[in-house]
Amino acid sequence: MIKGYTLVLAVLLAAAAPAFAQQPPPQAAQTPGPQAAQGVPWSSLSGEQQKLLEKFGANWNTLPPERQQALARGSDRWLGMSPDQRGQAQQRFQRWRSLPPDQRSALRDRWQRFQSLPPDQQSAVRQNFRRFRQLPLEKRQMLRERWQSASPAERQQMIQLAREKQMRRMQMRPDMRQRQDMRPAPQRSPPSRPRR
Repeated sequence: MIKGYTLVLAVLLAAAAPAFAQQPPPQAAQTPGPQAAQGVPWSSLSGEQQKLLEKFGANWNTLPPERQQALARGSDRWLGMSPDQRGQAQQRFQRWRSLPPDQRSALRDRWQRFQSLPPDQQSAVRQNFRRFRQLPLEKRQMLRERWQSASPAERQQMIQLAREKQMRRMQMRPDMRQRQDMRPAPQRSPPSRPRR
């Protein structure tokens, strides 16, 4: 299941950013300089965040600034979640932990490349992913199977076609694009019940 989502995310990332597949990771993250990350002082965290992150409290100042920032953002998001959202987040984390290290590494790389995209391209990726998720299950499975059975050359062709379609959509007249964006999302039909 996760393998399929990973595959779809990779295709969507490639479709949303024309030169994305050929770009190396950004150098700014690797090169220290004036843009170096600033640490987060322990005292700047709320009491709830400190309680949530108490296991890091004793050695907080020894953590890299990027780690401090990630923990502060993550704790803030966690505290803003409903109990249902927290349960879903815990399930996703457990699925993540169950992945083999090479898959986790590949997903981290894709995520970093996604984060390096300009905001408009990130938005396009998210929009494409939402469109994919709105497709009927059978259509999503068919697309996954088609991708998995395709040769590397066929996959490149699929990516190119998706890019061209995205470019046509972006070049559409603004008034037409606005009308298209205003269309209601397709409604999912309830699962059929077996007849007795």
